[in-house]
Amino acid sequence: MTTTENMARARLLVALDIDGTLCPDGTNTIPAVTRQAVTEVVAAGHVVVLATGRSLVGVLPLGEALGLDGSWVVASNGAVTARLDRTWPSGYRVDSCQTLDVAPVLHLARRLCPGVRVAVEEVGWGYHVSELFHRAEVNGRQIVVSDDDLAAEPAPRVILSAPNATALLMEPVRNLGVTVNPASPSWLDVTPAGLSKASALDAVRRHVGVAPANTVFVGDGVNDIEAMEWAARSYSMGHAPMVVQDAADHITSTLSEHGAATVLRDLLTEPAQRPDVEAQALAGAGS
Repeated sequence: MTTTENMARARLLVALDIDGTLCPDGTNTIPAVTRQAVTEVVAAGHVVVLATGRSLVGVLPLGEALGLDGSWVVASNGAVTARLDRTWPSGYRVDSCQTLDVAPVLHLARRLCPGVRVAVEEVGWGYHVSELFHRAEVNGRQIVVSDDDLAAEPAPRVILSAPNATALLMEPVRNLGVTVNPASPSWLDVTPAGLSKASALDAVRRHVGVAPANTVFVGDGVNDIEAMEWAARSYSMGHAPMVVQDAADHITSTLSEHGAATVLRDLLTEPAQRPDVEAQALAGAGS
């Protein structure tokens, strides 16, 4: 295929959730069949973006395992966007980091649920915490600090964890004008207003020049619903909650059945792709 013919074919932006989609929750173990499928999609010229609720420091091992140097990642449910780059000592470059005022969230959570555990993210490092979390719960390092220190600086994300946290805190915290994602009945991720994986992915899409019609998303969580609605084609993992399956265009098999790898390989065997109008326009402008 000539360079001109290759440019005329569509590039896809393929966004992949991590936990429950590429690997079991809280682990970095991606099956070989899924790693190979990602490699083949990248080799075909498509853009693979990891889009996760994990903090950036928790994404880095997965990016390395998948060989995604130079690729974009969306972390902290859209609050942080970065590009993996081995030439930097940190291994990444932050493109966007949006933050919220921690104090109102912390004070409200303490009033309504005095025993709530709190973790405040520090990008690329880990968390300042009210008490230590299990290592499988949060990525990176932890340091226990006072509530005053927790609230001292703006942060991209605040984690609130307590029995019945969703029932007790989700709506009151949301009424502060922030984004709240319930990861479980006992866990809330709080990020700045108006953010989601979808909003961050669309910024990446515009940056790389992929047309909206050529976007794909694969996920399994409630925090993936906006991204499923954003993507031209969305896939729910077969084990996802019904509300997630209902939001997706298609349902693939489960994590144990390597559903993400199935989607990726199906993308490579499609007989034709729609022209990437934005990419062609950009190429024409540079000629």
